[in-house]
Amino acid sequence: MGNSSSFIDFTSNDYLGLARSEELFNLINAKLESKRIKKNGATGSRLLSGNSDYYEEVEAKLSEVFKGEAALIFNSGYSANLAIFSSLPQKGDTILYDELAHACIKDGARLSAAIRFSFKHNDMDDLEQKIKKAPGKIFIAIESIYSMDGDECPIHKLVPLAEKYDAIIIIDEAHSTGIHGENGSGLATSLALEKKISIRTYTFGKAMGIHGACVVGSKNLIKYLINFARPFIYTTAPSPHHVASIDCAFDYLQKNIHLQDLLKQKVNLFSMLTKELPNKIQSRSAIQAIIVEGNERIRSVASGLQKEGFDVRPILSPTVQQGSERLRICLHTYNTEDEIKHLVKSIISTNQLPQK
Repeated sequence: MGNSSSFIDFTSNDYLGLARSEELFNLINAKLESKRIKKNGATGSRLLSGNSDYYEEVEAKLSEVFKGEAALIFNSGYSANLAIFSSLPQKGDTILYDELAHACIKDGARLSAAIRFSFKHNDMDDLEQKIKKAPGKIFIAIESIYSMDGDECPIHKLVPLAEKYDAIIIIDEAHSTGIHGENGSGLATSLALEKKISIRTYTFGKAMGIHGACVVGSKNLIKYLINFARPFIYTTAPSPHHVASIDCAFDYLQKNIHLQDLLKQKVNLFSMLTKELPNKIQSRSAIQAIIVEGNERIRSVASGLQKEGFDVRPILSPTVQQGSERLRICLHTYNTEDEIKHLVKSIISTNQLPQK
């Protein structure tokens, strides 16, 4: 941990620059004024004193953005996934999750009475073999974009496989929210597959630049979570400022949707400049990873880049599997072409990483 404000940001999840937007900051404050909201906190659980008409208004708006029947706001993506996996699958059911799924998916599965198994990353053949052996109702847990490799789930292959075995897909769109889809609606909607995926989680603390999350699905799903999901029931509701931030962030993105294309330009530039690096993981997302084996070596490489003024962090084992330690580089709309070129030059030359 440490203060990195003096470095060039290549590590934060603020892909579209909304977290640093003064215009969005002012919009949020203006929204609170227009709604005449004077409360600093929610004061209690949504089921007690913590609900309001405005919260439900924003949830209705989110259901439209994400093209679902209903939406339910959570304090974070972590708590949203805990809620889903700890309450929906029942004893005798099976949760099958991608081996690279986020910790909150795995933690939620551990809290469930269902049995759980991982399948090889993005390997639909391995998944099908495990589906064939799985008892009860089958829940398949995946992410649209994976947080360490930056690669996409092959959703177009997963959907027909799930339909074949009547399995329920649960998708975490944390790293695609805002970046993909109309009005930032995520990868599944950009592929017109949202109706094929029963349960979707969207996180706002990354490209949306604020905080919180929501679960989108059928009205019955949302009613179930309200009544049975302990991470929703037994916690203080988000503050009015939190909910206004969500409301305004999507308004802001709708008016500045060009930011999606601007980010793609930065990703394409970085990909072109690093295409000869044999240890780079292929990714079309803002998350770019370069493998440097060994904790000590990756620490040294990252330290060298930080001395050059770049905020790039090492990802160590056991956070990632031993032998896959890496630089995790996040690209943003506000990274200039010169900054990206300088970073790549430093990665290749200063740290003497091999090229093909």
